[in-house]
Amino acid sequence: MRFLIIVKAGAEPEAGTPPDPDLTAAMAEFHAALARDGALLDAASLAPDAEGWCIRYGEAGPRVEVGGFDEPGQRISGYTLIQARSGDEALEWARRFPTPHGASRPAQIEVHPVLGPADPHPGRQA
Repeated sequence: MRFLIIVKAGAEPEAGTPPDPDLTAAMAEFHAALARDGALLDAASLAPDAEGWCIRYGEAGPRVEVGGFDEPGQRISGYTLIQARSGDEALEWARRFPTPHGASRPAQIEVHPVLGPADPHPGRQA
């Protein structure tokens, strides 16, 4: 099973402040451990919202908006895609994830199972 670990952005990454070197080292070690276990599929940091765009759909059709589309704490600053044998194994990896904004600072990660075309999706009729 694949799981996506989503890192929510703090104010610093959105302002262009570089990450703490200790945090960068902890993230590198975490991803190296995932790789050694064969669980790492992909990982990356995302540029700040100001460098991206979003397409909103509505009655008038698609509308492109440049940057700044979510509130702080809702923005995604990075992700790690892992392969795990179970949800419990994915949870154990997520518990080992370094605190994204440094020790004792508020942070949030989310973990979602990744559903492929053949996987049962919620609401899909069999």
